[in-house]
Amino acid sequence: MERIGVVTFKGAPLTLIGAEVKTGDKAPAFTVIDRDLREVGYKDLGRVPKLISVTPSLDTPVCDAQARRFNVEAAKLPAEFQIMNISMDLPFAIGRFCATSGIDRIKTYSDYRHAYFGMAYGVMIKELRLLARSVFVIDSHDVIRYMEIAPEETKGVDFDAALDAALRLVSAAGRM
Repeated sequence: MERIGVVTFKGAPLTLIGAEVKTGDKAPAFTVIDRDLREVGYKDLGRVPKLISVTPSLDTPVCDAQARRFNVEAAKLPAEFQIMNISMDLPFAIGRFCATSGIDRIKTYSDYRHAYFGMAYGVMIKELRLLARSVFVIDSHDVIRYMEIAPEETKGVDFDAALDAALRLVSAAGRM
């Protein structure tokens, strides 16, 4: 499936490929690569709430800011709430970025090998073979409760809206 014009890069329309997901959908399964080159499947992440931050490349100012912000915010959520970043960066580059940037509270994964995440969540940019800047908040029942695909790749996501959605999940779990 292809969708043109959902995102742009410096105003130029790009094509997203893969399945289109929506809030309320069951979170699609995927496999990504960790910094030790091991495959990690969605099922390996457990049935806990998740915030998935998606960046085109951590070696850019907007992606760097996104990873740093979610790293800081991770300390404000319960330990069982997982915050992760997925990009097409090579695992070695991700490791180097995290070490030099002090990224230690979020898990970081690469989709470089098969692009399973990008295709499953409909955020693979055909023209660039990068992931579209986005964020997904998924509850412990594997339902997407919030999602945003940034319309312009050079602009950030709405951190407050994503974090509010994450905090609502934590609050709802506390009432159960």
